[in-house]
Amino acid sequence: MTPSDFLERHGLAENPFRGEEARCDDVFARMGGADSTADPHGVHHADFEKIAGDLRRPSSSVVFGEKGAGKTAIRLQLERRIAGFNKANPDRKVLLIPHDDLNALLDRVHERTPGKSVLESLQQVRLVDHVDAVLHAVTPRVIDAVLDRRLSPEIDLGDDPRKTLRKAEASVRHDLLLLQAVYDRAEQAPLRTRMLRRTLRVGASRGRLMAGVLAVVAPLGIAGGASLFYTYAPEDWRTPTAILALAGVIAVYLLYLLWLVWGEGFLLRRPGRRLRRQVRVIARAEASYAASLRLLPRASRDASILPMTDSDEARYAMLDRLWRVLAAFGYAGGVLVVDRVDEPTLVSGDPDKMRAVIWPMMNNKFLQQPRLGVKMLLPVELRHALFRESSAFFQEARLDKQNMIERLEWTGPMLYDLCEARLAACAKPGTAGPTLMELFEPDVSRQDVIDALDRMHQPRDAFKLLYRLLGDHCAQVTAGEERWRIPRHTLQNVVKQETERLSQLYRGVRPA
Repeated sequence: MTPSDFLERHGLAENPFRGEEARCDDVFARMGGADSTADPHGVHHADFEKIAGDLRRPSSSVVFGEKGAGKTAIRLQLERRIAGFNKANPDRKVLLIPHDDLNALLDRVHERTPGKSVLESLQQVRLVDHVDAVLHAVTPRVIDAVLDRRLSPEIDLGDDPRKTLRKAEASVRHDLLLLQAVYDRAEQAPLRTRMLRRTLRVGASRGRLMAGVLAVVAPLGIAGGASLFYTYAPEDWRTPTAILALAGVIAVYLLYLLWLVWGEGFLLRRPGRRLRRQVRVIARAEASYAASLRLLPRASRDASILPMTDSDEARYAMLDRLWRVLAAFGYAGGVLVVDRVDEPTLVSGDPDKMRAVIWPMMNNKFLQQPRLGVKMLLPVELRHALFRESSAFFQEARLDKQNMIERLEWTGPMLYDLCEARLAACAKPGTAGPTLMELFEPDVSRQDVIDALDRMHQPRDAFKLLYRLLGDHCAQVTAGEERWRIPRHTLQNVVKQETERLSQLYRGVRPA
């Protein structure tokens, strides 16, 4: 018998238990995980409501879980919850900010610390690097929408973001221009600064305007003065000294013109260099920063405004500017989701490296921001590292206020209900599909199945158990026997084998 025959007999369109990764699991999407058309009553972990919190007042959560415990599934369900909330509350939307691809951030930090090992480089990661990464993740998306470019995942800024910004206060437009100059992507950043300034109708500063007028008027004045001098001045006034004086005036004008074109840009190279040194998440050159800064109003170039040191105050001020800009488009806050921290190439699951990357964010001020909820979905190895920290670390992190969940735990009954939901999601159209117990012989009790699932501890391994049960049963039965239920001895054998597999996995002697 083939598994397809078994599934067909029970009215299932596909195998409910073959998915192992939530991002690629079509069954999970139909249950309400990632598909926007999915059933809104999808199955959630018992702690999901605590993790999600009240989106009207985004809050932080720190969650630890084993591989396969459903952290990525929770992230996808958070995305769906936020999408539904935004649809119902268009004037108080919440912006989802994924912080789950740390490769670019870590690669650039490693490049900026040459001659050091990977661990030593990652130990140089700062809280401000993560804040810069958040600003760099959002700002280009906003600029793309305003400039009508399709270069990044779209952000909902309404039908006409340009019109919205032009109606906004001048301070909001200046905030966006400053954010673009510092946190836009490297490609054509100065050109985008110029385009954005034109779009927002932010004119040059009064000083630059007067300098431009002087650059145009001065040569007309010099030419007119020279013409009048040679036309009406007495012959004895036309001495070499007068000619030298005229040449001197022309030379001063040319020097002024040279300064206007190159001098200011040269002076801005220094703040550009400092920006490049401190904003490590973007691969921009100092000349690119200088060119963008030159297009800003002079007040926006102040050293106290730009993030030119490792102080976090300038970054929090930049975040405030971002929220002021987004408020013009109906956003009241955001949710930052930290996930997959064990996957970057430079980390590769090493607990010490994960600790170096994540610990800077264990900061009460960062986690308790009024408009940003930080959802940290972390591997359980970091829980072990956390409990070895000092009381000073706990005082700084204040995890007692961060909705901390020490371990994503799944009981046998929870896994049973989850498997039942997956069976229903895979039922053929117009049918209810089988219950989980209808897949087993009558001598297998409900408690037997619950106990077997309880020994798997988490969804991924529960699905592996049931997938293997279907496969082993079909391999032992011919198509003509028509034995459409799994017997007790098959359940016992597979549970024993899967339990041994998990034991070897936890001891590190088995890959999966």
